[in-house]
Amino acid sequence: MGFHRRPAQPGSDRSTRVTVLSAAAATAAVTTAAAALAAAPAGAAPQDKPSDTRAKVDRLYEQAERATELYNKADERTDRLRAQVERAKDSVARGQERINRMRGALGALAGAQYRSGGIDPSLALLLSSDPDAYLERASVLDRVSARQAGELADLRRAQRGLAQERTEAGRKLAELEKSRTLVARHKRTVEHKLAKARQLLNSLPGDERDAYDRSSRSGGRGELPELGGAPSSSRAAAAIAAARSAIGRPYVWGANGPSGFDCSGLMQWSYAQAGVGLPRTSQAQRYAGRQVSLSQAQPGDLVTYRDDASHIGMYMGNGQVVHAPYPGAAVRYDPVGMMPVSSVTRI
Repeated sequence: MGFHRRPAQPGSDRSTRVTVLSAAAATAAVTTAAAALAAAPAGAAPQDKPSDTRAKVDRLYEQAERATELYNKADERTDRLRAQVERAKDSVARGQERINRMRGALGALAGAQYRSGGIDPSLALLLSSDPDAYLERASVLDRVSARQAGELADLRRAQRGLAQERTEAGRKLAELEKSRTLVARHKRTVEHKLAKARQLLNSLPGDERDAYDRSSRSGGRGELPELGGAPSSSRAAAAIAAARSAIGRPYVWGANGPSGFDCSGLMQWSYAQAGVGLPRTSQAQRYAGRQVSLSQAQPGDLVTYRDDASHIGMYMGNGQVVHAPYPGAAVRYDPVGMMPVSSVTRI
């Protein structure tokens, strides 16, 4: 995932001072103020300098980036839980079918015993025209009864197992619903931050807004820079080719290709083209391989930024990375030192 331009500067949003009015004028004043707020567009405070507004936009992009990584993490967990729930449901259904078959077999056996053993065994022996044949059948029935007892025990064990599977399926389903709620919450947070950033950008004078967005329009294909050095492996070479093929495609938060990407989505998609499965988030991707120093970086290595690894790009040599920067910007080359580097990972 990746919104960035520069490290966020410390600061806080301005709060609106509320003046205490006289009791007689309070109602009219509040009504007038509410109407004015509803009519005025959200944006930078009038006394803010363009540099202050740009710093606020940078902070909002950084906050949205962190929220997007939380969204990606929750979304990945939701997918995993959804698969587990489906497997649990299938297992429960198969268990129920097995129990139904066991019940049917036991019922048929019980019916046969009832039909053959409806009178007292000693009386049946006296009345039998062939006592030897009767005794042989009685021995078989004893063995059948022993087998029936064993099958009944199997049925009881299967029922207990099925009850446990149902309980586990219910727990997984509850986890899934909780994860879906988290996904929705993080999505709202990202959308709120991005909308606020766009409002602030729109409040800038046209030349200032163009200056901020100019780098966003430099992500076209054009002539791509030469690769600076040899890739660390054949799979890194394939991932590099995929990442370079994505130059110019738009940043789309929460997306992992092929038509749009966030920062970690671009890394995941690029290495997937090389047959390598990476985790979904930049925090997890930083541990997906061997850590090396920035001075040892080779093309194909993953470069994570900030202490929380909330942004990531792919090193291309010559002090450059390819990454998905932020909304409105296309996948592009940028200097490796564009933000504080937290780690370099060789896949």
